[in-house]
Amino acid sequence: MPYYRSVGKIPRKRHTQFRKPDGGLYAEELMGTEGFSSDSALLYHEHLPTAIVDAREWEPPAGRTVPNRPLKPRHFTTHKLDPGSADAVTGRQLLLANDDVRIWYVVADRTSPLYRNAVGDECVYVESGEAVLESVFGALEVGQGDYVIVPTSTTHRWVPRGAAPLRVLVVEATGHIAPPRRYLTERGQFNEFAPFCERDLRAPTEPLLVEGEDVDVYVRHRAGGTRFTYAHHPFDVVGWDGCLYPYAFNIADFEPITGRIHQPPPVHQTFAGPNFVICSFVPRKFDYHPLAIPAPYNHANVDSDEVLFYVGGDFMSRKGAGIEIGSISLHPNGFTHGPQPGSVEASIGKEFTEELAVMIDTFRPLDLGEAALACEDTSYAWTWSGRRR
Repeated sequence: MPYYRSVGKIPRKRHTQFRKPDGGLYAEELMGTEGFSSDSALLYHEHLPTAIVDAREWEPPAGRTVPNRPLKPRHFTTHKLDPGSADAVTGRQLLLANDDVRIWYVVADRTSPLYRNAVGDECVYVESGEAVLESVFGALEVGQGDYVIVPTSTTHRWVPRGAAPLRVLVVEATGHIAPPRRYLTERGQFNEFAPFCERDLRAPTEPLLVEGEDVDVYVRHRAGGTRFTYAHHPFDVVGWDGCLYPYAFNIADFEPITGRIHQPPPVHQTFAGPNFVICSFVPRKFDYHPLAIPAPYNHANVDSDEVLFYVGGDFMSRKGAGIEIGSISLHPNGFTHGPQPGSVEASIGKEFTEELAVMIDTFRPLDLGEAALACEDTSYAWTWSGRRR
């Protein structure tokens, strides 16, 4: 995280005595990354954060995957997945996965259990609905269009708000997710040429103090899952400071980079993770060269699988392909892809696009999850030829 925050009560000097009104010591916790040599936070608990009274095996959401065979472009209609009654942790339905990243879709209508992902950071994109992310750092209200970054090993839960269910795309990494390094100065401030900055980021602003005893926390870790029972509720933090905490960034605050001719996908990059990137396609002015072709050119990204999650607006380059809100397209490495027939000519002379989409490019091939196979539009691959099968 590129900048420092301080919330609640903390001592003037780190790693020194910090006493409660009754004279007892608050329990200091250092939460750090990369062997305590990178971003970290110091949290001050009412009770020992190490005090567990039980530990039992728990089977986290998994899902069988199969390779993308035969290799072809695919289209998944996520709104056809049966949501039932679910929460944003145990109700995750696996769409795509490789050794670096797992991509899930969730329709949640109830509060999740307390959860901690000890494998890597999570980026949760809110397609629709409202919720509060409650964590040891405090409460963070989120809604449509928000990217929510949850650092690894953050104890938290999702609390949907309102009558409509919470629809989210969850990107689970095996490492850390952050703004691209090129957007930051040597000392970590956002550069002037970055498409967003510190003012656009939201984080908890006050402690979330919750009482309770014998509280369960579900933990996903490298060996599987464990349900810990803590002697006291983990949301007992009276204050914290540092550069590691959950935060939200709304896609509407991404300032698009445009040019006289069509710009390549890296100008849309929003976050970077281990062997993948996340990009935002937002409403923007089209190219303004007198002979510009606004529609994207056919392209072969020879190192990546490309995933596009369509969340709003008008998808000019995909007209005639059955793309709708909630659609996800997968264009794999090894297949040249581009706009649908007629889209290039139709784009000439257009000055603006209203499209809204989230793209995930992975640098290793993605396998198909059971949820993707359950909502696949099997005719998509043939739409360029016009010969539906």
